[in-house]
Amino acid sequence: MASTSTSVKDMVDESLKGLAKELRQVNHQIWSNPETAFKEHKAHDTICDFLESQGFEVTRHAYGLDTSFEARSGQGGRLVSFNAEYDALPNIGHACGHNLIATSSLAAFLALSYALKKLNVPGRAQLLGTPAEEGGGGKVELLKSGAYKDVGVTLMAHPASSKSSGTIGKALAGIGGVPMLARERMFCQFKGRNAHAGANPWDGINALDAFVASYNGISMLRQQTVGTDRIHCAITDAPKAANIIPASTKAIFSTRADTVASLKALSARVVKCVQAGALATGCEVVIESEPYYADVLLNDALCGQWKSHMAEYGQDVLAVVPQMITASSDIGNVSYEMPTLHANFNIPAPEGISPHHASFASAAGTDEAHDIAVMIGKSLALVGLDVLTDETLYKAITAEWQDKVPGPVSHL
Repeated sequence: MASTSTSVKDMVDESLKGLAKELRQVNHQIWSNPETAFKEHKAHDTICDFLESQGFEVTRHAYGLDTSFEARSGQGGRLVSFNAEYDALPNIGHACGHNLIATSSLAAFLALSYALKKLNVPGRAQLLGTPAEEGGGGKVELLKSGAYKDVGVTLMAHPASSKSSGTIGKALAGIGGVPMLARERMFCQFKGRNAHAGANPWDGINALDAFVASYNGISMLRQQTVGTDRIHCAITDAPKAANIIPASTKAIFSTRADTVASLKALSARVVKCVQAGALATGCEVVIESEPYYADVLLNDALCGQWKSHMAEYGQDVLAVVPQMITASSDIGNVSYEMPTLHANFNIPAPEGISPHHASFASAAGTDEAHDIAVMIGKSLALVGLDVLTDETLYKAITAEWQDKVPGPVSHL
């Protein structure tokens, strides 16, 4: 039984009518208390408290992560998962709108749980709290811990700016699937030796020089990289006095590329530049890498299904676009393990404002953005119900994923 009938859509709409005030309170609580990676304690407790008030059994601090949680519903059949992100960015709050991701995934879980019970059909729903998307790779850790075990399809949607669709020639309410880059972050510490910069500089080994040499090498490397490659840098611990030869300098180097394979090749070249800078200055360097984010494997069948349900809500969206966006997410790692929908939906924002701009945080906190997120949750619930009840669709989704996945990846 597909969920395209008016009665099923009405059922999904009805399931959330009595929860409008509570959902808005949950959203506002997350938005007004921004918390960074692995520190999302208030968001964790807010969502868990709400779910328990609705009669759901919730596993707090799930899968070994203090700010992850899990709730399940239904019985028998396949398992559909919804991903709730809720981490914020340092200093600029929810400028990526993760409060809206949490809201839409929460709404989707509630609506699908209600529909499964009302229709008395086999199928299970999972709401998974996925911390640290902005940095730290919460979903990668959850994959390692078995949080996605037995999941047939996983779903989520990410907010963007209404103005961002101009790159494809028309204003849209969203896009079902957009190619995204793979990403890796390397934390480097250059170690030298202190000396007085005026009295005996020759006795020092300059850790700042090692960083500068590395940075210059990487800057020259950029000339020989392809258009989708990206290399970013930030100094996280620098010398504070000019009259001391510094013994330590720390920096982050971040690489992005269009696939996991090309990311590994680019990162290897960056590592050589870092090692060369250390060698040239007589320093040592310690390089530690966090789990990489894979590129997102798009699933046309899932994206098309989401487009159909968005049309039921009067929303004009594209199923997929071929243009790569130079952002990254740990949902890419999940997409290598199971069919995944990472849709994008637009919210009103000032001209020129997009995610990771400080002003986007204000846009993500409005009533209008909240209402859109709830509507997105309804469409995700309808896609989830289709996956659970339409065998032909599910076979098409899994066949496409099996054809696209390049094979096992090392994050597990």
